[in-house]
Amino acid sequence: MRKYLLLVFLCGICLWVACKCVYSQINNTMDRQKRTVVDVSGKTVEIPRIVNRIVVTCQGGAAHEIAVLGAAHRIVAQPSMKSFPQLLKMYPCLNAVSDAGSFDVIDLERIMVLKPDIVVASVYSIQGNKKIEEMGIPVVTVNTGRADVDNLLREFKMMGMILGKEKTANELVRYWNDRLAMIRKRTASIPEARKKSVFYTSSGASITTSMDRVSGWGHHFITASGGMNVSVSGNIKIEKGTINREQLLLWNPDVIIISSGKNHQDSINDARSTSRFIGTKAMGDNAVYPCPIGAFWWDRPSPEAILGIMWLAKTLYPEAMADIDIKKETKWFFGRFYNYSLTDKEYESFGVEIKPKGAGRGSSR
Repeated sequence: MRKYLLLVFLCGICLWVACKCVYSQINNTMDRQKRTVVDVSGKTVEIPRIVNRIVVTCQGGAAHEIAVLGAAHRIVAQPSMKSFPQLLKMYPCLNAVSDAGSFDVIDLERIMVLKPDIVVASVYSIQGNKKIEEMGIPVVTVNTGRADVDNLLREFKMMGMILGKEKTANELVRYWNDRLAMIRKRTASIPEARKKSVFYTSSGASITTSMDRVSGWGHHFITASGGMNVSVSGNIKIEKGTINREQLLLWNPDVIIISSGKNHQDSINDARSTSRFIGTKAMGDNAVYPCPIGAFWWDRPSPEAILGIMWLAKTLYPEAMADIDIKKETKWFFGRFYNYSLTDKEYESFGVEIKPKGAGRGSSR
């Protein structure tokens, strides 16, 4: 009887080892398989079937996109994310990743040592991307700064396919489409004469606007919210993104939005104390606002940008958007897509409720 049991045991062990070997061989074969993806530039890129190691070489929403899709732990290199403390709080693993450079200034040796399955890079860092490709590493490009809504939603689906997170990507796209449709419905009945004109600028001493007045995300940020982008009107010449004060007074926007840079406090201070905009209707009506920052800038192309669009729509048309609770939307978004329970204090740190000071100064109409 003992010999029989021993024989059964040994047979079981042999069967387990054989199955494990077969499974390992199948996995190794599948891992060696390749597939193709069409990136933002329209280029067909051959990538591994399974993508577990990702180097990010752009300071855009790529890391946030990967995190939202549930794959932050796969990032092995990323430019510093210190400007986004909320993201690092939610994903402490990103504090420890390497920095292999960004855009065209990259550390090729470090990238090679990290042995990434793919590099996610800006569609505009052509020189840097070429150098990486020459090392035999697949480069998948994404939007940075210049994008429209349709292209961004296609990018979410592309990234979902790369990461094997198609279900989450599709849900994210549905959420975007649902909220965008809601904004369009709410603002469609507003007469053209009552539509708000918006000037989108950065903090600092100069009066700046995007040189890509139509292709830049700032334009789509405004129009998706139901506003009118004043900087697309008129055939004016913009030198290095700077306009003169006279041009701003001619545009005379109803609302001015200050883009949040690496230091959010600068944007807040600018909105509260700037003299650059004296003489505009926006300044006179106390309608100069810093754009919020959550886990990422709300005025840049990224998954969270839909929260920024809703925030701007409510800022422009508080009556039409009266029942839309930005706090509730933000907490839901973070819970669903970041799997994180956002506290009231954290929400308040985003600057959603910040209002400028100095109402009534220098209105010209």
